[in-house]
Amino acid sequence: MADLSEEEKRKREEKERKKADVRKRLEEAAKAKKGKKGFMTPERKKKLRQLLRKKAAEELKKEQERKAGERKKIILQRTGQPKPLDGVNEPTLQAICKEYYERLKQLENGKYDLEYNVRQKDFEINELTIQVNDLRGKFVKPTLKKVSKYEGKFEKLKAIAKNTEMDYRANLKNVSKDKFKLGEEKEKRKDAPEWANK
Repeated sequence: MADLSEEEKRKREEKERKKADVRKRLEEAAKAKKGKKGFMTPERKKKLRQLLRKKAAEELKKEQERKAGERKKIILQRTGQPKPLDGVNEPTLQAICKEYYERLKQLENGKYDLEYNVRQKDFEINELTIQVNDLRGKFVKPTLKKVSKYEGKFEKLKAIAKNTEMDYRANLKNVSKDKFKLGEEKEKRKDAPEWANK
C-alpha cells in the first residue's frame, strides 16, 4: 500500500508539473502576443500616413515650382527681352514699335494655325471614333432630355382656357323636364278622388 501511495503521489506531482508547464507556456504566448501586436500598429500606420502626406506635399510643391519656372522661361523666350524705352528718340521708338508689331503678327498667325490644326484633329478623332463604333457594332447613344409626359397636355388646357371660357352647362346631357315633374303639375285625372286632384 505504501508503494501505491508513493506512486500516486508521484503521478499527481507529475500531472501538476505538466499543468504548470502548460500554464507557463500559455502565459508566455499571451505576453508575446500582447507585446508584438503585429508589425503595423495603429500608431505606425498613422505616422506612415503623415510621412506620406508630407512627402506628397513636398513633391507637389517642387512640381509647381518647376512648372512655374518653365512657364517663365517660355514666356521670356516668346516675348523676348524688354527694350529700354527711357531717353529714346522718335525714330528708334517707331522701329521698336514696328518690331513688336511684326512679332505680334507672327505670334497671331502661329496661334491661328495651331487652333486650326486642333480643330482638324478633333474632327478627325470624332470621325475615327464613329468609324470604330460602326465596325464594332456599337453606337453612341445620344443623351436625351427628360421631358414630362403631362407637360404638353397642361399647356394645351391652359391655352384653351385662356382663349375660350369653359361653359360646363353646355356639355351636360339634356334631360327631359317631364320626367321629374311633381304629381301636382301632372294632368288632373277625372276619375281620381277629389283630394288627389288638389
